Amino acid sequence: MGGGWRRPDALQAFLKEPDPKAVAETLVAFANTDGGALLIGMDPEGRAVGVDPQEVEDALRCALSQCRPPVKTRWEQGEVDGRTVIILHVLRSPELHSLADGRVLIRRGAENRPLEGREIQQLAATKAVGDHEAEVVPGAGREDLDEAMIEEYVSKREARQRRRISGTVEDLLVEIGALTPDGRPTVAGILLFGKQPQRFLPQSGMVFVKFPGVGLQGEGGLPGYARREEIGGPLARIVERAWEVVWEEMQLGAVVRGLEREERLEYPPFAVREAIVNAVCHRDYRLRGRRVEIRKFADRLEVISPGGLPGHITLDNIVEEHYSRNPRIVSGLFYWGYIEELGLGIDRMIEEMVRAGHPQPQFQETPYSFTVTLYNRQERPPIPAGEPPMNERQLKALQYVREHKRITNREYQQLCPGVSPETLRLDLADLVRRGILLKIGDKRGTYYILK
Repeated sequence: MGGGWRRPDALQAFLKEPDPKAVAETLVAFANTDGGALLIGMDPEGRAVGVDPQEVEDALRCALSQCRPPVKTRWEQGEVDGRTVIILHVLRSPELHSLADGRVLIRRGAENRPLEGREIQQLAATKAVGDHEAEVVPGAGREDLDEAMIEEYVSKREARQRRRISGTVEDLLVEIGALTPDGRPTVAGILLFGKQPQRFLPQSGMVFVKFPGVGLQGEGGLPGYARREEIGGPLARIVERAWEVVWEEMQLGAVVRGLEREERLEYPPFAVREAIVNAVCHRDYRLRGRRVEIRKFADRLEVISPGGLPGHITLDNIVEEHYSRNPRIVSGLFYWGYIEELGLGIDRMIEEMVRAGHPQPQFQETPYSFTVTLYNRQERPPIPAGEPPMNERQLKALQYVREHKRITNREYQQLCPGVSPETLRLDLADLVRRGILLKIGDKRGTYYILK
């Protein structure tokens, strides 16, 4: 094992010492979310401090006794910078796991967060539908996987984690859920590496449609569209081609700042890419006859993903929380480089849209679809590139203002319990300084609206 591990995140946790309680909490959180790797003998900065394998074995035995039901793990021992490190690999479980004290945890960023009653019910309902991406694809064999795509993935994964992959390629494909132990391709395997994925899973393609106006009509008000593209192939290629098509159709504008002319795209590139990647990653591949759709209108871009929100995710917590319907696909595209940091895409999408002077993205859910809408109208001047990004509290405040037209200091404190009033006051003052919010009134009568 080489050095250079990333810092803790949604798929990776570090423990300096094998504390049974911390081990149990992390195993349960990984099993209930997207799976992950627990590295014992590493400090929070990703530096190896070493550990006694026997102590880890004892701690793991104690930790597993605290998990209900026990979490399945795979043990790996190696050396980092000459020190012994133990890695416990955990896959996302089709069962709901809790601790002996009744707590149900999920992985949120680099932390393990306990769920509350309704969230537990939502997560349990999702677990009950099974693990579709791990199912075997009828009629598919090992020969239906593209060796070039596999080689590309291995290369990008090694570059991202900055270490060589030990073991054979076949072992890796089994470990990431692309193949079953007896060598049969799974849904995730065909979607990530298949030569012709749509031959087996026709619903896995994508459709791009451009309409010349703001409705589903062509020129002269007649039904029709200006462009239609059918996009297929493995998921990495779908993401690439979808981005190319949208890029070709995006208008290029310009603003003059001082004496310089600055070109600006119709939509922030990150926001568009994130909407596309999320639709590919999180759609429900069990739904046949429906593909991801990208609809480009004169005033907006819609990305429609088959399947409602997964797990405990709701429109209210979509910014703060993270849960994947397809963790193997998410992990694959993460190592491929299409996901920058797990769990932070939605808030950065909002940030990029607001920074560009556009309205925040709109999210709409039905039981069978989830739609992200990006509007291209300018509501305010773009924020200068040197400005630091907004924090999660500020994004939450903007979402509240969008829904309720205004926000007071008291309402902001209710949105962010446990944060000091002075910190929240500075948050709102910063949004006023950026030209995003407008302060109305004085003292107790103060409230804020979108500028």
